[in-house]
Amino acid sequence: MAKLASIGSILTISCLLVFTQDVYARKQGPVAEEESFLRDIFLGKEKIVKIHLYVQDLQVGHPNATVFEVATSSITNTSPYSFGSIHVLDDLITEEPDINSRPLGRVQGLTTNADLSTYGIHLNLNFYFTVGKLAGSTLSILGRNQILDDQREFPVVGGTGIFRFTRGYAIQTFYPMDPAVPNYDVLEYTIYATYDSKLGESDVVEIAQM
Repeated sequence: MAKLASIGSILTISCLLVFTQDVYARKQGPVAEEESFLRDIFLGKEKIVKIHLYVQDLQVGHPNATVFEVATSSITNTSPYSFGSIHVLDDLITEEPDINSRPLGRVQGLTTNADLSTYGIHLNLNFYFTVGKLAGSTLSILGRNQILDDQREFPVVGGTGIFRFTRGYAIQTFYPMDPAVPNYDVLEYTIYATYDSKLGESDVVEIAQM
C-alpha cells in the first residue's frame, strides 16, 4: 500500500509539472497568437470574402500542359466515361480570363473519373495564393464535378494562413472561348469563404470583389 501511495504521489506531481509547463508555454510567443486567433473564430469575428478568379487548364496534348494523367483502372480504356482515370494538375490562377493577365497563384491537386454512368469527376484541389496579403495562404476544395452541367458547386472544406477554419463554397463554370482552343479550358471560379476578421477587407480586395 505504501508503494502504491508513493507511485500515486509521483504521478500527481508529474501531472502538475506538465500542466504548469503547458500553461507557461501557452503564454509565450506564437502560441499566444494562436489562442488569439482561435478566440476570434469562436467568438464570431469572421467575415466572408467573395473571390473571383480564373484557372488556366492546359490539358494533356497542349504544348504547355499543366495537367497529366498518372494512373488508370483496368476498365478506363473501355469505359465511356474513362472511369478510374486519375490526373494531377498544377494550373495557373489569373485575375482575368487572359492567360497573360496578372497571376494570382496556382491550383494544385488531383481529379479522378469516379462515376460509371456519366462524367462525374472527384476533385481534390488546393488553391495556393502568391500575391499580397494572401501570399502563402491556401483554400482547399473537394467534391463532385459533373462537368456536363453548366454550373458546378463545390464545398470549401479548409485552408491555411488567413483561411484557417474556413468554410464556404465555390461555383465553377467554363469561360466561353472564341475560337475554341484544343486541350485548353479557362475555368471561372467564384468562391465564398470565411476568413479572419483581423485581416480587414482592404487587404483582401486585391483579388476579391467584396
